[in-house]
Amino acid sequence: MGYTDHFNFEREPFSNAPNDKFYFDSEQHNQALLRLKYSVDTDKGLAVLVGGVGTGKTTLARRMLDNLPFDKYESSLLVMIHSAITPEWIMSRICMQLGVKNPDISPLKMLKQLYERLLDIEKEGRKAVVLIDEAQMLQTRELMEEFRGLLNLEIPDKKLLNIIFFGLPELDDIMKLDAPLAQRVAFKYTLKPLSSEAALEYINYRLQVVGCENSPFTSDSLALIHKFSGGVPRLINTICDNALFETFLRHGTEVTATIVNNVAEDLGLSTVGLTLLSENVQQEDQDDELDDIEIIFDGLEEK
Repeated sequence: MGYTDHFNFEREPFSNAPNDKFYFDSEQHNQALLRLKYSVDTDKGLAVLVGGVGTGKTTLARRMLDNLPFDKYESSLLVMIHSAITPEWIMSRICMQLGVKNPDISPLKMLKQLYERLLDIEKEGRKAVVLIDEAQMLQTRELMEEFRGLLNLEIPDKKLLNIIFFGLPELDDIMKLDAPLAQRVAFKYTLKPLSSEAALEYINYRLQVVGCENSPFTSDSLALIHKFSGGVPRLINTICDNALFETFLRHGTEVTATIVNNVAEDLGLSTVGLTLLSENVQQEDQDDELDDIEIIFDGLEEK
């Protein structure tokens, strides 16, 4: 018997494993999707979404892919899990993902094959879209130049390929390795940690998904969860999951502030939330002053 039975949940509500049923459409996630979709639909070429660790970039990338139906888009999601990749290798993966059969080993011939495939997609009345998750792993100038070259595949008044980068904030510096590419970013959106109000909505939403009618979290415990997590969804999940399990072990029915404090200490998060909140405030202040071997995992190849 686990805590799901103890609390009469249908399943664990705070697993960090990807699950579309738990997608929380926060205001900022909704705004990000609207902007990224607009970038694709108007053939802007390159869009970028950045966010700290655990803020939901991968979730958003998969959600974006789900919002690109096959009858209107030829889309692909590539997740970078290693930095030691070559321009030729990534070009071949993009070719295969977009429907090029038997990509040539010659980079120039491969590029020609991709261009012809993109023309076919255009004739079908569809748009070609490549989503790159963990794009901060593209750490060489050669890779940045390769993507700039892909953005040059166009016909009069229209780009044939749309690319969206999802990555950590350091992606900004990596893209500067090729200044012309950095200048081609048509849209950029930054995911930030959830506010205390949004965090509460997030927790309640996940509880509703598993059939919970009355939240076991006290108001004091919820305030601490936001403080210790810094509003980062992944950390919220981890704290809530551990707190529910600890409450179950104590044969309790409420997740109290004491339990959350103990869990945060055990997880080494006692100061994490305060540090994240401080960094977020500093970043917002800066924004005002200026006015998240097999070296690529191919996600969701089949729709």
